[in-house]
Amino acid sequence: MPKVVMRGNEATALGAKLCRPHVIPAYPITPSTMFPERISEYVADGELDCEFVLVESEHSAMSAAIGAAATGARVATATASQGLELMHEMLFIASGMRLPIIMAVGNRALSAPINIWCDHQDTISARDCGWIQLYAERNQEALDLMIMAFKIGEDKRVLLPAMVGLDAFVLTHTMEVVDSPTQEEVDKFLPPYKPDHVYLDPKRPITIGSFGTPEFYTEFRYAQELAMSKEAPKVIDEVFKEWERTFGRKYQMVTGFECKDADIILVTMGSMTGTARETIKKLRAAGKKVGLCKITVHRPFPEKELKEVLGGAKVVAVVDRSLSLGYGGPVYAEIASSFVNDAKKPLLQDFIIGLGGRDILVKDFETIVSKCETTMKTGKPEKAIDWINVNYEPAGVK
Repeated sequence: MPKVVMRGNEATALGAKLCRPHVIPAYPITPSTMFPERISEYVADGELDCEFVLVESEHSAMSAAIGAAATGARVATATASQGLELMHEMLFIASGMRLPIIMAVGNRALSAPINIWCDHQDTISARDCGWIQLYAERNQEALDLMIMAFKIGEDKRVLLPAMVGLDAFVLTHTMEVVDSPTQEEVDKFLPPYKPDHVYLDPKRPITIGSFGTPEFYTEFRYAQELAMSKEAPKVIDEVFKEWERTFGRKYQMVTGFECKDADIILVTMGSMTGTARETIKKLRAAGKKVGLCKITVHRPFPEKELKEVLGGAKVVAVVDRSLSLGYGGPVYAEIASSFVNDAKKPLLQDFIIGLGGRDILVKDFETIVSKCETTMKTGKPEKAIDWINVNYEPAGVK
């Protein structure tokens, strides 16, 4: 496999190209604009034989993707932030029609105020739309996950769309060395998409996405849920193992680091995981029993895998780069619900950090661990939901 220095956006564009999509509709938005730029170059240079469709908005991009996928085409696109939210209506339709569209999302904060830097609010806000959600820590993962997403989503047991999240600027615009599979290797790993389910064909007219009355709608949603919660985890594990056998890089829905004897475990997603890992190494060298749990697959939610990694800890610190206003961290809420019926469970603490692109540093994770050590001594968090690096405290609010 050749080594290439590239940005995260270039990695997802290359991943899409290697999968030989038939149609790529796209509308540019920071920080994902480089994806359609690279795709347009591939098409113009004759390196990619596909329909590259320029549209007038992100809503139109997803609408075009749905139309193309409904004909049995392999489809990819990319967006970020406000663009993903403009697609929101169509995200439900893509999933409900069981169309395995693959989308790279440059994780970016939502307005207002206007912000173009990284957090996870955009994809987290779309977590209930019925899309598989994968999060990359590095550009290598952005490339690999993009390719694997096609194989996962197109599996006839799944037939669901998938999005690959990569952090704005931290990954999308940062150059890293990436091992790129050859076209021949990807062709062997990912065969041509030949849907064996019903799709649009002028020679045999049908209706897709028709009216769903109360007598039938629940069953459609139940079928979606079974595909997501029961079938997708099995297929994801299979594809991850095949990828490791083929390319030598190991992926798991949830990955533990120094967790077996850890009293305190941090839970992270995305690029901040690398900083957390370096912090763990530093603290371990100082004799502290601290571990790290990295989430790669957020949908389907990896409850069983998380409980296996986190179950032995005394304190679990969920580090959220997003916010459910009026509650706290969304990932924290889901992990807390996983342990709700367990007689023996760790103390859970939530930390909101890095919103709008604010840097996440080693000292921030050291602060989190220090707070968890206090919790371990007292048996109760001082704050169940704690904000890290907030420079403003309004008068009269406690």
